[in-house]
Amino acid sequence: MEEASLVDHLTELRVRLVKSIVVIASCFILLIYFSNDIYQFLAEPLQKFLPSNSSMIATEVASPFLAPLKLTLFVSLMISMPYFFSQIWGFVAPALYKQEKNLSFSLLFSSVVLFYLGIVFTYFLILPIVFSFFTSSAPEGVLVMTDINSYLGFVLGMMFAFAIAFEIPILIFLLIWSGVSSSESLSKKRPYIIVGCFVVGMLITPPDVISQTLLAIPAWLLFELGLFSSRLILEKTKKQETDTKDL
Repeated sequence: MEEASLVDHLTELRVRLVKSIVVIASCFILLIYFSNDIYQFLAEPLQKFLPSNSSMIATEVASPFLAPLKLTLFVSLMISMPYFFSQIWGFVAPALYKQEKNLSFSLLFSSVVLFYLGIVFTYFLILPIVFSFFTSSAPEGVLVMTDINSYLGFVLGMMFAFAIAFEIPILIFLLIWSGVSSSESLSKKRPYIIVGCFVVGMLITPPDVISQTLLAIPAWLLFELGLFSSRLILEKTKKQETDTKDL
């Protein structure tokens, strides 16, 4: 009986994963026609700072074709993320109690929203600052001409780093909620965490002080947000439990 139940669960999981892959593939096929436009949109934060006599270049034969396709696949994954997580939620939710469902759904929804916010924050705020500094600091006589593949790797790396950094409030909440740590303990470790933010920024961003600082400062602020929201949510939860017991 247990073996059949396990097989049923694995079959359901496979079906849900296949559905997710189909949705991702469908998004990719629909967006292929617009792949060059999508890349042009991604390149805008750099292009508006390039000198008038400069442009982006392709140093490899297949780059003009492959770079936009890689970006289109990434965009397809981002668009399909809510559906993918809804499938995971549909698989996990039946095994949870009501209170666990509410908390898990809130955390899942918040993590997806924060991930998107990290990407938007990078595109509209971080990239213009970084490219404005880089292009203006070029030595005299050096014409800035960036390879489209290198640019894609740089931008996607920055977006992924900030998207992960924006998940810090969720991580802080889970640490406190699970009892691994407490808000008081994390508050006392604040100086070490700030240093850790700069160290992590150094490791996962390009090797320049600007990018590292632009990641470390938001990461620290998100840590503070995680502490503050965790205290509020857990105090509210405890109050509700106390009121329930009194009834």
